[in-house]
Amino acid sequence: MNPSATRRVSSLAGQVGLTERLFASGSDKKLARTIDDGIARLEVGLERQLAYTDDLADVTARYLLEAGGKRIRPLLTLLISQLGDGVTEDVLTAAEAIEITHLGSLYHDDVMDDADKRRGVPSAHQVFGNNTAILTGDLLFARASQLMADLGERAIRMQAGTFERLVLGQLHETIGPREGEDAVEHYIQVLSDKTGSLIAVAAQSGVIFSHAPAEFEQPVVDFGEKIGIAFQLIDDVIDLSPQPEETGKVPGTDLRAGVVTLPMLYLRREALVDPSAADLVARIDAAASASDAEHDPVAFAAIVTELREHAVTERTFTEAHAWADDAIAAIAPLPDGSVKKALINFAEAVVDRTS
Repeated sequence: MNPSATRRVSSLAGQVGLTERLFASGSDKKLARTIDDGIARLEVGLERQLAYTDDLADVTARYLLEAGGKRIRPLLTLLISQLGDGVTEDVLTAAEAIEITHLGSLYHDDVMDDADKRRGVPSAHQVFGNNTAILTGDLLFARASQLMADLGERAIRMQAGTFERLVLGQLHETIGPREGEDAVEHYIQVLSDKTGSLIAVAAQSGVIFSHAPAEFEQPVVDFGEKIGIAFQLIDDVIDLSPQPEETGKVPGTDLRAGVVTLPMLYLRREALVDPSAADLVARIDAAASASDAEHDPVAFAAIVTELREHAVTERTFTEAHAWADDAIAAIAPLPDGSVKKALINFAEAVVDRTS
């Protein structure tokens, strides 16, 4: 394994609470070692799959891979595979395809959002330009499809269905709710399509490609879908965190960019009947529309603090925990044991994270 892959592997456990949260008891340590070994093998596989003979593609395709990442989706695949035959070659192939699909979506998302950074480094389109970033995302989607094709027709259909939902989620986010459509319900559906769908198929792959009992498939799919929504809602709260050294983001990054978040949707709803909420919305909108030259960092920081301390942010936090609770309830049919405990710990870690 090259040094960059080694660094990524060594940091993964701390990022997702693998040792501290997922496998808390001594009896689960053997499973923890199995998953750690699987993640290490995954990193080697990702390096191999994203190594292109074309010099330009080799650099651009590995750019965000080299920046790190939590590997939440393949982690779930490997963990759930323990309900069947474990981390087989087919399970690893599926995990690689799912993570590469996720990577490809990040290249596209950052272009559409005009994001400055991703994973602590300048976003790909800032480095290579919009066209190259878009084409690199397309290249990664193609590679992921090739991997799934190796696993058979069902895998191809799973990949195609998930990709369709990813695109629909982005489309609906871009267009926004239709007239008469509830904005919060629209937003939750966007999160379900853009995030929940890929986490759900990661969980599903752990059952299918390890040949685990078929009755486990729907519970883990429901778990993945719901925990994906919880994950993104916590991101909405983290955007307002006063501790950028932990979150890796400047507080209010999404707010400044005018990105839709649940605290803002709740605040806009309150603004219809509450003058103080309306005043805060007006000031946030003015800050979002201000040019770089007009931007006042001190005044903006005060606005971020005001929103962070507003009841709508606590409500978002509560909503995220409710989705995590629903995710835990979904896996009630799974057998008691280390895998189920780790999934419960995973759900709790997702909503308790600070980055």
